[in-house]
Amino acid sequence: MYLIFPMMAILLFESVSRSFFDSPNLWTMEMAQFTMAAYYLLGGGFALILHSHVRMDVLYSRWFTRKQAKVDAFTSIFLIFYLVVLLYGGISSTAYSIEYDQRNYSAWSPPLAPIKIIMVIGIVLTLLQAIAFFFKDLAQARGEKLS
Repeated sequence: MYLIFPMMAILLFESVSRSFFDSPNLWTMEMAQFTMAAYYLLGGGFALILHSHVRMDVLYSRWFTRKQAKVDAFTSIFLIFYLVVLLYGGISSTAYSIEYDQRNYSAWSPPLAPIKIIMVIGIVLTLLQAIAFFFKDLAQARGEKLS
């Protein structure tokens, strides 16, 4: 969650450098985008832990805990499937990026491997958290006591 501060510093540096020194930089916008991508990719699992993800609460809050757990376990299957497909594509894309030294098509031309590695790490962490919640919800749906 602290990645927001380097991103703000990068954007502030760009703004000051452009406004006061009439010296725009090629790297600042892309670096801010990479920092923001790392911010939300690494924050996925953390958002699950804190239960700060978006949930439609029209009916959910009226259900008993076991029914909530059953619905959560069912929907977790779709989340896990999505994350596995995303991880497969992320690993493939990262391997390609490393093998061929893929660079962004811009004037700065930064290597893309670091952000793709961060992407895979974020997906893995979110997947692990989703699997943990799936088993927790499954146990709760079966009526097992959780400590």
